[in-house]
Amino acid sequence: MNRKLLKLVLAGALFNVVPLACSGAWAADAGNVSVASGFDYSTGKYGSSDTTDILSIPVVGIYNSGLWVFKLTVPYVRVTGVGGILPDGRRVKSTTATANTRSTTHSGLGDVIAAASYNLHSGSENGLRVDLTGKIKFGTADTTLGTGKNDYAAQVDVNQSIDRFTAMGALGYEVLGSPAGVDMNNVVYGVLGGYYQMTGQTGGGLEMKVAQKPSAIGAEQRELTAYAIHRSDENLNIRGYVLKGFSDGSPDSGFGVLLTVAL
Repeated sequence: MNRKLLKLVLAGALFNVVPLACSGAWAADAGNVSVASGFDYSTGKYGSSDTTDILSIPVVGIYNSGLWVFKLTVPYVRVTGVGGILPDGRRVKSTTATANTRSTTHSGLGDVIAAASYNLHSGSENGLRVDLTGKIKFGTADTTLGTGKNDYAAQVDVNQSIDRFTAMGALGYEVLGSPAGVDMNNVVYGVLGGYYQMTGQTGGGLEMKVAQKPSAIGAEQRELTAYAIHRSDENLNIRGYVLKGFSDGSPDSGFGVLLTVAL
């Protein structure tokens, strides 16, 4: 598989806001700086009778240095609903507390996310790649758009390439900060998927994410993402996707686009 396209496929947890994909190194070549932006839109009822719409527009900086990739995500978010649902789909108010509440819109700076990935193994002969990622989500958003607490996560990604096809898997553990009135649980999550490179510039794949319920009033996450990646030239890549949720902890549906430019 083309190395630059593979690095984009491994664009893990880009927004936590964009569907959580396998999160290995994904900048351009070693030593390069890249920037990315786009949008993510999702809608769902999250176990209630009311719909919550979430829009996220991130600005992402990526620096690739040898075996390391460092990433900083600063998102603008807008949430429209009766309250209690955060941009990552987690519930912080019970359905009873939000019943008969008027729908409102809140927008502003979301939680800033800093991540560092290290390539533990990259075998050119057998096509096996293993990456380890650590991530901090800072509680920079106000309490209508976040918990106000920091979250911490560690994740390992394993990817096996066979000709044009790459099988992918990720397993992670996240420590969630608890806002006032809600006890958040630490959660285990995983991703399974596959990617097929159709041409030298274009490919696509599927990913299934599952995660434990984050609180007594929350629900587990189960969602399927289909995506396509196109590299228009050496410096510009476009990733588009659609999402379908299968649990009360995930949106009913969503879609988004991400553009990455190597500087």
